[in-house]
Order: sequence, then structure tokens, then C-alpha cells
Amino acid sequence: MAQSEIDAVRALLGAKPRPVGWEERRNRIDEVGSAWPVADDIKLETVDLDGVPGEWSIAPASDPSRVLMFFHGGGYCSGSILSHRRMVTEAGRAGAVRTLAVGYRLAPEHPFPAACDDAMTAWRRLLKDGYAANRIAVGGDSAGGGLTLALAGELKRAGEELPGCLWLASPWTDLTMSGATLSSKSAIDPLIHKEYLEELAHAYLPEGMDRKDPRVSPLNGDLNGLPPTLIQVGSAETLLDDSTRFAAAAGAADVCVTLEIWPHMIHAWPMWNARLEPGRRALASAGAFIRRWL
Repeated sequence: MAQSEIDAVRALLGAKPRPVGWEERRNRIDEVGSAWPVADDIKLETVDLDGVPGEWSIAPASDPSRVLMFFHGGGYCSGSILSHRRMVTEAGRAGAVRTLAVGYRLAPEHPFPAACDDAMTAWRRLLKDGYAANRIAVGGDSAGGGLTLALAGELKRAGEELPGCLWLASPWTDLTMSGATLSSKSAIDPLIHKEYLEELAHAYLPEGMDRKDPRVSPLNGDLNGLPPTLIQVGSAETLLDDSTRFAAAAGAADVCVTLEIWPHMIHAWPMWNARLEPGRRALASAGAFIRRWL
């Protein structure tokens, strides 16, 4: 991996100060996430998932009967279908599946449980449309990884069929912010710091809600029976501990879990796969995992 590639991504992220307002932050993540557009051979289709906006995509030779449903990151307060389009569509290519990006509602305008409700609505729409649960992979990055686990947890508690597998990229699994790497990696993480996460958690959670609630901190949940799970995280992330601790807990609960720690990578690095070779390799690995389990 050429160090210049990750340095170029860091330069892109640091080119402007972090915006203050929610609208400005949302515009910024859309800007940096869509710096490189979707490939020309990808077919996109906007869809209404019973009131939740979504976007189908499919690459040539992908199997339309198998689906990756993806929840974008952004701390439950920003991020969009647009910001993650390149990552999602190339993950679909790697997994030889069609993808469904879900535009769930954002805090603080729509705090918990709005995002979880929208995730469930999208899931039920897929089943209603005839997709078998074991032919659906569910994935997400950062907060989208937490939302992926929240959905799986709700389905498990209800005794319903679970997805064929889960894919978590740099997941946020602990809103109590107790991971040691929030401090030890703070100087090298260009994106995520504890003070910022505190602001996001405050915006997302209703007043008085216990941050240990497994619907928002799946690290604290009953993980027995979860589907096969792939976790990908960078070594330069403050949220590294959110992945390593979750992988350990899931493994102890007899979940088939794969943990990949990518040297020198930053938060949600597969977003910049167009110009970042480790981003492409991470998506290739995720695609192989999805093909194995669907």
C-alpha cells in the first residue's frame, strides 16, 4: 500500500475545518464521500420502502436474488445514500449481489428509535417483496454498523428469521464510550474523537435513556445466535476497541465472527476505495464473505 494514498485521503478530510451545524455537517460528509463517483456500469434505481427512501444498485453479472442491505454511517446524525454510494455499489460488485442503501431518518430531528424503526421497515419490505432472509446480508459502517446489530437483535428477540450474514465496517457498538482506544488513538484518528461522539450520542438518544441499552450499544446485548459476522476496522481508529471488544464478546457467545484489523487505516476507509487500494481490498474481502454465507 502506497502511504501516499492514505495520506491523500487524510488531506481530503482535513482540507476544511469540521462544520458546526447539522446541515453543514451533512453537506460535508456528502462532499467527501462522493469525491469519486459511482462506476459507469452500475445501475441505480430509487425506491420507496414503505415510506423509507432507498436506492437499489446492481453491477453486471451480480445475482439479483441476493441482496446486501446497507446502513450508512454518520453518527446517526449525518451521512446519506449519496455519501456512501461508491462504497455500497462496489461492495455489491465484490459480493456479486444487488444492494439496497437505506436512507433512514437522522437525529436530532428524529432521535432513537426512528433509525431502528426505519431499518425494520426496510427489512420487512424486502421480505414482503419475496427475498429470503438467508439470501440477505445486512451491513453498515460506523453508526450504520450499530444499526445493523440493532436490527439483528430486534429480529432475534422477536424470534424471527435472521439475515444470512452481517458486515460491520468500523462499527460504533458502545455509546457509553468506554473503549480505551478513544484516548490512545486520538492523536492519529483524523475523524472520530470522544467529544464529537458525545455530541452525537446526546443528539441521538432521548433524555434519560440508558446508554447501555443494547439497542444503541449492541456490545452489551445477548449475542448468542447472531448470524456469521465480519468486522473490519482500521488500526488508526479511536473506535478500534468497539470492534475488538465486540468480536471477543460475539466469539464467546459462539458466533462465527471474523475480525480484520487493517494497518494504518482510518475510520470507514472503504468509502474512498476509488483511490485507496486497501479500500478495494477490504471490499473484496467483504464480498467474499458475503458470497460464502448467502
